Amino acid sequence: MKLSIRPATTADLPAMMALEKHAATAAHWSAEQYEALFRASDPARVALIMQEVASFQGFVIARVVGEEWEIENIAIAGPARRRGLGARLLGELLDLARAQGATAILLEVRESNHAARALYEKWAFLESGRRPRYYEDPHEDAILYRLGFV
Repeated sequence: MKLSIRPATTADLPAMMALEKHAATAAHWSAEQYEALFRASDPARVALIMQEVASFQGFVIARVVGEEWEIENIAIAGPARRRGLGARLLGELLDLARAQGATAILLEVRESNHAARALYEKWAFLESGRRPRYYEDPHEDAILYRLGFV
């Protein structure tokens, strides 16, 4: 199957929101938050989507603040998980960040999200802190990660 990763457009919003609703570990945003991705704003945001033929497989959203980027949301469709697609999507984002002069990428993840944590550690992200009881439903700590570019 032909897999492509490209910048998201406003036409992708319904598919992004549908995928996020079925991804338990994704950040659950309002329609307004998704629509704001495509408005000129500060900080700027980058959104990439992954498609296989006409099937939407995942997305990643990062906020750009100067030379630091922060991954705000990432989701992979259930049937596409465990196929290396999350790693490929994250790799594309890291390449884009480096090409645009980023010095670091930051993120936070639920302590119990072992699959995501393993993915980030595979890409050499290092734990950089903790936010106790940051998440709700259920209450859980956020683990902070950072990847610095040399």
